[in-house]
Amino acid sequence: MAVTAPGSTLIAGEQTTAVGSARLRRQRYPRAEKPALARRPFKKWWRETGWRHLVGAGVVVFSVFPLVYVLSASLNPGGTLISANSLFSRVSLGSYVELFNRPQQPYAAWFLNTLFIGLTASAGSVLLGALAAYAFSRMRFTGRRVGLITLVLVQMFPQLLAMVAIFLLMMGISEVFPAIGLNSQIGLIMVYLGGALGVNTYLMYGFFNTVPTSIDEAAHIDGAGHARIFFTIILPLVSPILAVVALLSLVASLSEFVIASVLLRDPERQTLAVGLFQFISQETSQNWSVFAAGAVLAAVIPVALFLLLQRYIVSGLTAGSVK
Repeated sequence: MAVTAPGSTLIAGEQTTAVGSARLRRQRYPRAEKPALARRPFKKWWRETGWRHLVGAGVVVFSVFPLVYVLSASLNPGGTLISANSLFSRVSLGSYVELFNRPQQPYAAWFLNTLFIGLTASAGSVLLGALAAYAFSRMRFTGRRVGLITLVLVQMFPQLLAMVAIFLLMMGISEVFPAIGLNSQIGLIMVYLGGALGVNTYLMYGFFNTVPTSIDEAAHIDGAGHARIFFTIILPLVSPILAVVALLSLVASLSEFVIASVLLRDPERQTLAVGLFQFISQETSQNWSVFAAGAVLAAVIPVALFLLLQRYIVSGLTAGSVK
């Protein structure tokens, strides 16, 4: 007859009790089974999100296709847009080489002129607009509200309506100060500044209002004046809107054609928008491939600036809309 040790009997009893307790817990609290992933019907998916994907894809194609087509035309040695229907069927860099080998059409000079005019007008818009926005936001003076309303009303009328007045004004200035009159890049920059200051000032004014005035008051207590507060405290805080204004001003000056074509008559002083038109303006010698090549290179300036300032653009456009 086998004799069981008392210790082993105790251990076996404890194991039986533990198993029974675990079984009792499972019976009282059954584990919830994971539900199977239910597939949404196609109609419901299409009604909720599917059509949005289709619209988004259509918008992307609509936006990207012209860029791809222009790039294909710039690489097409045929010289016409019609022969570029088959994208990248014939690839050649001859148009880019020819672009810089035309003495009568100095593309390099146009590029540098556009860069100088665009960057100068952009920097001037940022500085003058920021000064005006700071004054409207932080100072209380007679005519402040009227000035803000005037800035908004002026933007209702396009600058093109004042083209005749601008031409007569610049022609009169040419007789006294030829350096800033007709056929001068400085005069064109001043016209661009005058047209851009209204909207840029109002845009920055909304952003300046988001900066607490307690910062200014604390700086005043420490003995800082308006100039020190503006340049050392306020400007770093509003850098996103400064980047947005700089980008908008640069793009506007790069794409402007009418005013630049009227004020700049010397080919050596013209901008890219005016100069590139010469490649397709003559009926007997239209070269769309060279024109497309020049347009592709001209896009380098705004794209480079956008990549440099992209982290400021979204916050700069949205933060000033809420006070």
